Amino acid sequence: MVQDCSFTVARAKFTVLIGPSGCGKTTLINLIAGYEQPTHGRITLDAEEIAGPTRDRLVVFQETALFPWMTVSQNVLYGPTVQRRPAHEAAADAATLLVKVGLNDFADKYPNQLSGGMQRRAELARALINRPRVLLMDEPFRGLDAMTRQLMQEYLLRLFEGSGQTILFVTSEIDEALLLADTLVLLSRSPTSSKLVLPVDLPRPRDANVFGSRRYAELKSKVLSILYDEAVGAFAAGSRAAADMVEAFELRGGMRTL
Repeated sequence: MVQDCSFTVARAKFTVLIGPSGCGKTTLINLIAGYEQPTHGRITLDAEEIAGPTRDRLVVFQETALFPWMTVSQNVLYGPTVQRRPAHEAAADAATLLVKVGLNDFADKYPNQLSGGMQRRAELARALINRPRVLLMDEPFRGLDAMTRQLMQEYLLRLFEGSGQTILFVTSEIDEALLLADTLVLLSRSPTSSKLVLPVDLPRPRDANVFGSRRYAELKSKVLSILYDEAVGAFAAGSRAAADMVEAFELRGGMRTL
C-alpha cells in the first residue's frame, strides 16, 4: 500500500527509487505508467494528470519482454512500425541505438541467441527509439550476474549522460542506486511513503571508480542507516503478521493446547 508518498522527477535527470523489499516500488511504477489508478492523490506529467498508459512513459520490466519470433532489429523497430514513423528514419534511429548499446553485430539474431545482458541492452534500445518523455525502469538488471550487472550499469550511464533523457529507476541495491542517481528517493516500509529525497552530488561522468570516493562512502552510510531501520521494521511487522496468522489458524482448527 502506498500512502503519503510525494516526490518530483526532474526533467533530463536520473531519479532512483529505493526501499525495503515489498514496500511498493513496483506499485509506484505501475501507477506512474498508468497501468493502475490511485484511489487517492494525483500523479501528473508536466501538470497533466496521468489517466492511463501512453508512449510518453515506457517501462523496462524486470523480465525480458522481447518478442521471441522477432530479430533484435525487428524488436527495436516494433514501436516505430506501430506508430507508422517513416521507415528510413526509424531504421536510421535503430542502427544508431544498436551501435550505442553494442549490438550492431547482433541485429539479425533472435532473443534466444543472446545473453541476458544483451537482451537487456536490446530492451533499452527498443524503449529509447520511441523517445519517451520518461523512461521507467523496474529493477531491469535483477537476476544478472554481478559482472554483467555492473557492465549494464555502465552502458546505461553512457546512454544517459548527455542524452537529455528523463529516467525513473527502481532498485533494491544501494551501490547501483548511488552509481546511477542524480536524486535518490528513499521509501519507507509499507504503507509506503517517501522517507527522504537525497541529492546525489557525485560528479559525472561516472563509472565504478566512484565507489572508492569519500563522498560515496558518506552517502552510502546515510542511505544504509535509513534503509536498515526500515527493513528491520518491515521484518518485525511481517513476523508479527505471521504469528497472528498462525494463532488464528490454531484457533479455527481446534489445535490450541492447554
